[in-house]
Amino acid sequence: MKFVDEATIRVEAGHGGNGALSFRREKFVPRGGPDGGDGGNGGSVFLIGREALNTLVDFRHTRVYRAANGAKGGGGNCTGKSGEDLYIPVPLGTRVMDAEAEELIGEITHDGETLLVAHGGKSGLGNTRFKSSTNRSPRRTIPGRPGEHRELALELQVLADVGLLGLPNAGKSTFLRAVSEARPKVADYPFTTLHPHLGVVSIEPGRNFVVADLPGLIEGAAQGAGLGHRFLRHLARTRILLHMVDMAPTEPATDPVAGIEAIEAELRQFGAGPERGKVSGAKKPGISRKLHRRERWLVLNKMDLLPDNERELRVSRLVKKLKWKGPVYRISAINREGCRELAMSLMQRLENMKKKTKQKTVTRNG
Repeated sequence: MKFVDEATIRVEAGHGGNGALSFRREKFVPRGGPDGGDGGNGGSVFLIGREALNTLVDFRHTRVYRAANGAKGGGGNCTGKSGEDLYIPVPLGTRVMDAEAEELIGEITHDGETLLVAHGGKSGLGNTRFKSSTNRSPRRTIPGRPGEHRELALELQVLADVGLLGLPNAGKSTFLRAVSEARPKVADYPFTTLHPHLGVVSIEPGRNFVVADLPGLIEGAAQGAGLGHRFLRHLARTRILLHMVDMAPTEPATDPVAGIEAIEAELRQFGAGPERGKVSGAKKPGISRKLHRRERWLVLNKMDLLPDNERELRVSRLVKKLKWKGPVYRISAINREGCRELAMSLMQRLENMKKKTKQKTVTRNG
């Protein structure tokens, strides 16, 4: 299935039902009085998170969503039936913006979480409401109010614990295949990954994490070059970034150090300030994307292609040139060498991060 991470839809809440103009008519009751009931409320429109969904592709086929209108009030002080609320399922990680006002409405991050996007119209009032000691036969009613309607810009950010980034052909997809059951496309040419892939890495029962494989980045990605710029925002929700590096590039002129520095520059440019690019005709304000400050591990891939006597020398030179102070891992994704150890380290680090987050929450609330 094609990955779709942007969509624009129109939502229309139901109108409130009109109040009724009615008078009681019974035999031997000459002065029955007013008995017009109120109308029903219009249905509201909600978005609801569904864990089973992973794209916004359904919104490419259906773009307008309408909730039911409230029914008109009736005689005998009968209140009209309220319109049913409409619940629109969306994948977890969906950001919702008002396309016209250019404002962030909210985000859906949990299964079953709901977000009100259009409020139903209020019910009208029947003439019974206006009966008084001085007005025994009121003919006044109030019509139902119209429901809200909005143009929504939906943007999906994949929810993953670990994000893979690097130049094309760095071995990101091969690594994802090595540590999870995901089967992204792997080939010996650039840009084989055209959309994000998610894989669940299971260490043991009850201990697992999610890895996101994104298209390879090239210089100028933050300004729109290549394929990766559209998906950099998916890294905003990850806890750790794995910077995959090809240690045995096929082109002699390719320098791993220059490639790493180029990716770092893209992360800085992409995360320089609030997000402002357009998505489906709407701006996206208010989210800080300081990806260059995210915890990042250096993963040196294709080590099996280097001569045994040169491996450590090349690694030490690379680390020294970069002045790298973070974790460094040596792997061969195609042979799965070092992949299990890296996955274990990631699991341990993610568990420690979650513990610290819980401790901070308890401290603030305590």
